[in-house]
Amino acid sequence: MAFGSFDSGATRPMVDINTTPLVDVMLVLLIIFLVTAPLMTQGIKVDLPQASAQPSAAEPETVRLALDANGTLFWNDTPIGSADAANNLETDLAALETRLQTALAADSELEVHLSADRDTRYQRIAEIMGAVKKAGVAKLGFVTLPAR
Repeated sequence: MAFGSFDSGATRPMVDINTTPLVDVMLVLLIIFLVTAPLMTQGIKVDLPQASAQPSAAEPETVRLALDANGTLFWNDTPIGSADAANNLETDLAALETRLQTALAADSELEVHLSADRDTRYQRIAEIMGAVKKAGVAKLGFVTLPAR
């Protein structure tokens, strides 16, 4: 290693690189990798039992509710209640709740998919959502068409 001299006549800059900090950092990193590398490759041998049963692929029942522009409510493409749904809203909602409770008793993971006409009043949709919630259904989804 070169050091500067004590004579004042020669004032040249020191051009040697001090590599001591670089070596120190590299040694610390080497020790860290040597300690942690065996920990990453260790594993525990476990003799797992073999099972021949097929996984359950039972999907929850899905009920499709549709509401057209006239206010008629459909349960899987069959109308609920009367033909004049606008006048018998309470009757339709009561029939919907009864059918949902019956379907929920058969399948506790019941899903309801609601699709409504573009011109349907939001009040009617909100009442149907309330009836679905009152019946005890936990999963309610809205069906829309993707934009073109």
